[in-house]
Amino acid sequence: MAAMDDVVFLLDVDNTLLDNDRLIADLMQHLAQEFGAARRDSYQAILEQLRTELGYVDYLGAMQRFRLADMRDTRTLLMSAFLIDYPFADLIYPGVLEAVAHLRQWGRTVILSDGDAVFQPHKIQRSGLWQMVEGRVLIYVHKEQMLDDVTRRYPARHYVMVDDKLSILSAMKKAWGAQLTTVFPRQGHYALDPKNLAAYPAADVAVENFSDLLKQDFSTLLT
Repeated sequence: MAAMDDVVFLLDVDNTLLDNDRLIADLMQHLAQEFGAARRDSYQAILEQLRTELGYVDYLGAMQRFRLADMRDTRTLLMSAFLIDYPFADLIYPGVLEAVAHLRQWGRTVILSDGDAVFQPHKIQRSGLWQMVEGRVLIYVHKEQMLDDVTRRYPARHYVMVDDKLSILSAMKKAWGAQLTTVFPRQGHYALDPKNLAAYPAADVAVENFSDLLKQDFSTLLT
């Protein structure tokens, strides 16, 4: 058991720390240029099917299935290079590094993300986010179901979860209650979807951008 902190800040990645919608848009544009709109749409359908099956977005797994549709098309072999060599650091939202440094004055910062075991950690490493939190990175299939492991690895008197999905914030609040402060940055298509906004309770704190946390004072969390 690690030493207990007063506060631990848990930070989502996609559309919270970096603009994952932009990554998807760039990928779809590249697919359309290389293979045409119909094949692009086929990849997108595979991606959504895998999301339903696995519970997270599996870009590389979708590319494998995409390739099976035409094994003679060697252009698909170059798609891995597009995904692996993508300039992920360019996706980090403005002000993220400063805002995370601001949070450190009150507690430890930890990345808590959903995703696969290859592409998601690669993206976090190549973007520089892994180094930003000094290697404190947790990646699960459904992070809201792994809170016991989170508390074992990073025990704290109080947690703050920053996530663009109200569904995640709501599930974690239900589990942790007053021990958790939820923070909702209105970034990305999930956060801006009216259906999602109507389906779940409001977060404890809502900000327009992650960088707005620079204006937040968390000194009263334990009072």
